[in-house]
Amino acid sequence: MYGRSSSFLRSVVLWMGLLAAGAASAKDTLVARIEAFIRAEQQRQGVVGLAVGVVHKGKVVLAKGYGSANLEHNVPVTADTLFQSGSVGKQFTAMAVMAQVEAGRLSLSDSITKFFPGAPAGWAPITVRHLLTHTSGIPDLEGEIDERKDYTDEDFVRYIAALPLEFTPGERWNYSNSGYVLLGILVNRVAGKFYGEVLAEQVFRPAGMKTARGISEDDIVPHRSSGYRREGDVVKHQAWVSPSLNTTGDGSLYFSVKDMVAWDAAVERRALLREESWREILSPVKLNSGSLQPYGFGWEVLTRAGQPLHRHSGAWQGFRSAYARFIGERLSIIVLANTAQASTSRFVEGIAALVNPALAMPSLAPIPDTEPEVAAQVVKLMEQVRDGTVDPARFAYVPKGLLRERFPLYRELLRKLGAPGPLVLVNREVRGDDRLYQYQVRVGEGTYLLSMGLIPDGRVSFFDVRAP
Repeated sequence: MYGRSSSFLRSVVLWMGLLAAGAASAKDTLVARIEAFIRAEQQRQGVVGLAVGVVHKGKVVLAKGYGSANLEHNVPVTADTLFQSGSVGKQFTAMAVMAQVEAGRLSLSDSITKFFPGAPAGWAPITVRHLLTHTSGIPDLEGEIDERKDYTDEDFVRYIAALPLEFTPGERWNYSNSGYVLLGILVNRVAGKFYGEVLAEQVFRPAGMKTARGISEDDIVPHRSSGYRREGDVVKHQAWVSPSLNTTGDGSLYFSVKDMVAWDAAVERRALLREESWREILSPVKLNSGSLQPYGFGWEVLTRAGQPLHRHSGAWQGFRSAYARFIGERLSIIVLANTAQASTSRFVEGIAALVNPALAMPSLAPIPDTEPEVAAQVVKLMEQVRDGTVDPARFAYVPKGLLRERFPLYRELLRKLGAPGPLVLVNREVRGDDRLYQYQVRVGEGTYLLSMGLIPDGRVSFFDVRAP
């Protein structure tokens, strides 16, 4: 009897060992496929250097660097390399704000005039929540402010206060770095210390983010990556900006992929803040109309394959970042790159599809077009772009760069390649109160993806043409 039991136990142990070996082999195969994809995509995009983190079901599958952190000194990217956060840093500014809410120093429903005496009368209805959710109506200062000039907190406030509101607070959603600049200053004032210190004390250290910190031009920062941009085939250093622009709450942080893996674990367990604070952070904002816009406090809150997808991306000074959490799969992907032209979202999407093909971006295919009048409007608009006769009154809330910079590029494309072919509708969705349309269109020898957004009164709020 004893011999038979011993033999049985040995069989069980052997079977379990084979299962474990099989699981390890499957994991190794997955990692190999992910790494092969990363290297191929890095080469295809011409990314100088990047770090990638993948966490699946609570396990760190990958946390590794690729390429160069500094070309001049031939320094490779590692898991310790520090990258600029770009707008991924907004979720950390939101954490600093919520720490002040939990400390009783402010309320999400407070008018921001409470913290900015002398603010314009039009700011009275704007609340802290409006700033966090990009629904304040305050225009985006990016591309408008003099990036070579130094600003104090008071200078930033005066500059932003002089911008006319784009809409009634809560009426719509429009991405605004200005709002997060104000939030960083607000934390400085109510906490009595720099918002970066608040993050260091209440977020970075408790979360185990050992090297995350604010950007500094003066400090010696170990493992700091350089930022790059491509001009054709030539790699250049990032454009210089004044040091004050790297102290603001819209995304002025350094972190490594190791730091972000630690942050992901904190987000997973809803650490550092109370559960009700996390619910606020990760809930879509309700507009005045009652419609939901899929944005929380520094997070996009979307769905993919019927499951929540929480994500954000960033771009600044030759750096690109992306952080996505596919909640149903318990899959988190972090991509930090030091090249301005890098498409970090392509890395995220490719890795997600390798882990679980159900998470792949839905392929674009023709769908019934029940609004031919919209397609006719798009055709007319493209003709006007080609002829240089676009009426600015047809647009609402679009970035100034659309008419000033991108439309001339579209005009040259259409003049060079000729008249576009028929439009094929491949996607239609509603975000907030806007209707968004995507069409495939043949122009010359290539196929392009044309996107347009319409507000309820029919004006154009978004327009883009690009290769799929």
